[in-house]
Amino acid sequence: MPVRRLDPILVDRIAAGEVVERPASAVKELVENALDAGATRVEIVIEQGGRKLIRVVDDGAGMSPADLELAVERHATSKIPDGDLSNIATLGFRGEALPSIASVAHVEIHSRNAASPHGCMIRVEDGRKRPVAPAAHSSGTRIEVRDLFAATPARLKFLKTDRTEAQAVADIIKRLAMAHPQVRFALTGDNLSGLEFAACPQGPEGLLTRISQVLGAEFRDNALEVDAEREGVRLTGFAGLPTYHRANAQSQYFYVNGRPVRDKLLHGALRAAYMDYLPSDRHPALALFVQCDPRIVDVNVHPAKAEVRFRDPGLVRGLIIGALKQTLAEALHRATTTGGTRTIDMLTRRNFGSAPQFPQAQMRPAPAANWDWRSSPAAPAPYNAPRGLGEAAQAAFTHMPAADTRAHENAPAADLLDNPLGAARAQVHDTYILAQTRDGIVLVDQHAAHERLVYERLKREREASGVARQLLLIPIVVELDSGEVDRVLDNREALAELGLVVESFGPGAVAVSEVPALLKSGDIMRLVRDVADTLAENGSATSLERRLDNVLATMACHHSVRAGRRLTGEEMNALLREMEATPGSGQCNHGRPTYVELKLSDVERLFGRK
Repeated sequence: MPVRRLDPILVDRIAAGEVVERPASAVKELVENALDAGATRVEIVIEQGGRKLIRVVDDGAGMSPADLELAVERHATSKIPDGDLSNIATLGFRGEALPSIASVAHVEIHSRNAASPHGCMIRVEDGRKRPVAPAAHSSGTRIEVRDLFAATPARLKFLKTDRTEAQAVADIIKRLAMAHPQVRFALTGDNLSGLEFAACPQGPEGLLTRISQVLGAEFRDNALEVDAEREGVRLTGFAGLPTYHRANAQSQYFYVNGRPVRDKLLHGALRAAYMDYLPSDRHPALALFVQCDPRIVDVNVHPAKAEVRFRDPGLVRGLIIGALKQTLAEALHRATTTGGTRTIDMLTRRNFGSAPQFPQAQMRPAPAANWDWRSSPAAPAPYNAPRGLGEAAQAAFTHMPAADTRAHENAPAADLLDNPLGAARAQVHDTYILAQTRDGIVLVDQHAAHERLVYERLKREREASGVARQLLLIPIVVELDSGEVDRVLDNREALAELGLVVESFGPGAVAVSEVPALLKSGDIMRLVRDVADTLAENGSATSLERRLDNVLATMACHHSVRAGRRLTGEEMNALLREMEATPGSGQCNHGRPTYVELKLSDVERLFGRK
């Protein structure tokens, strides 16, 4: 078959397949053009998920008749004035969006710039351009795209439902709106509840307001400001507290010079920064903005400009990891403000009986007449213990009280009440510390909190001069299977840095001669077995630093104050004060919160006072 030139319209349709994958892709290109034109107001209307209609109206600079005629031509653009592809300072630049969309749809454009006495319009139907004609129009541009992919019916088969396509459009608008807080965005259409983001003031406060408009009002109370710079690359934005996490990564937004991107390098740096705070299956919520010289980043990697390539990826990765780690460390004990709300909701759902129905607290129906509260899973031991263990029937009347009230022997000092975590007042079930603040109460999980404190202490020791060791008078022999022995011995040098010195003791065993000084009174055999399991879980692909941190977390768990240990008032207050001064103490080593705070207003809601 001979080689021949393709028809220009067919070339445009092939290009459209790269740039316009779905209606959301067309919306992205059109809205980016409006933003590049300096618009302060962008309104988007879609029908049938964007298949039938996409209308984008802006109040930007607009176009003259000559500009409008060239705008729908291939490889025509106003965004590379000097022809330097290494200095791209706009969102769009390829000159492919409008002709690509017009090759697979019916496009009508109305526009007027400030210098023109009247507006103009042009129609393009399936790639065939009509002459420019005068038209009445205010300053700015209005673009209508109808019957998208009408000229390529095969593409329609690959589109999803109207609702799914509409949600993809909404996601695009959210991403663009977050990067331009001073611009008002409005999105309407069928299969949508509608989006409207009011223009926000300049500065960090305005940015946080816009991010909260997208991610929800709760994000504002759980956000940490990020601002760092290194070698001409600046990182700004807001990151959520580690305890304010999500089940997926959909609440993560990255921007490079104002361009929304989904880049593996950036997401990898994010995971590295949060890995010491979050469980592996949870994801933080944040919006981060990288600003740099356009010459050190290639935005032409992906046809839809969704990926970028940095000249020095290590610099950007290091900046993100370092800035996030420092920001999280400076947050100290802070935990998510939604803990109290979840607690109230849970307690409200557990209310039984025929108590009055308060507007703020919806009670469950009354339980059955033969219901026995002692059989409830929520009943304190020994009521909820399995039967048949030989406990006496009258044991219910002889068990120890659930709350240790020794902290009440002396009234709390006024200055303690002013601390973020307040003054200890009681120990409940020998597991939880109940503290009082000026305007509420705090419930602390003593084991989870102390586990984090010990972990951070061990990390500081390792970074400073190495973990302090305690020589054992008699080495402890720990029996393991052959695979576990090999893993432990392969990592003996790394373990020695953490204060755990092991050596081979014949087949199927290792001997421990030194342990971290903090763990000298712990269960060493169990510790070594848990360390072997931790090394197996991480595997050889995990970085040495991460494996060491995991081992330290395992060691910290063994030394922590266990649930069930009675604490004095002084010990409880000392634990609270150390939490307030320790980075990351708002969550344990497994990512769970270490405390829950309830304001007096929350408590009053429980009793229907508010």
